[in-house]
Amino acid sequence: MATLLLRLQGPMQSWGTTSRFDERDTQLEPSKSGVLGLICAALGRDRTKPVDDLAALRMGVRVDQEGVPMRDYQTATGVINAAGKVDKDRTVVSPRYYLADAVFLVGLEGERSLLERIHESLRRPFWPLALGRKSFAPSAPVHLPNGLVETKLEQTLSEWPALVGDGTQARRLVLEDGAGGAIRLDQPVAPFVERRFGPRFVKTLVLRSGGEHAPDPTVA
Repeated sequence: MATLLLRLQGPMQSWGTTSRFDERDTQLEPSKSGVLGLICAALGRDRTKPVDDLAALRMGVRVDQEGVPMRDYQTATGVINAAGKVDKDRTVVSPRYYLADAVFLVGLEGERSLLERIHESLRRPFWPLALGRKSFAPSAPVHLPNGLVETKLEQTLSEWPALVGDGTQARRLVLEDGAGGAIRLDQPVAPFVERRFGPRFVKTLVLRSGGEHAPDPTVA
């Protein structure tokens, strides 16, 4: 198995997984649905096309710089009322949450041929790339020139040089784990246009400065 690395760095990012109605949330690290959406933009894959091949990739995230959760005040008009009709005269408050100044190293593990296509597309994306929302542009290239390697996901994320700082601080690793763990409802199970997502499991570890791993004490 090969691993492809992406750098997700920008002044604002938003990775919602449980948004309903007027409020838009964000997780503290990139969602799988959001990362695969970014990859579809790089590949030029339309929202109506299947994403089964991408969804089969195993994802991990190393948090090199924790983002600061922020709330943006917004309003929306023309919302759907209880009867299921668009009310053009109604205005509602629509809070939008995002992360400020976060830096993530994302790894995708899978077949090398697919990862090679993604790697090249990230170097020359078909459509503009965004960090969870179209207005949230990366401040540094997502593409890492040497980011396609022949090592497993956990090892790659553990050993790759820090994107910010000197790498001596403890950092979180959030790894997809089929054996169990915390549930994330961000696994695409249909083309993105259908907005259908299933559960996946992740485990969270803490990467110490010497390379040792330990369970995150804040996660049950």
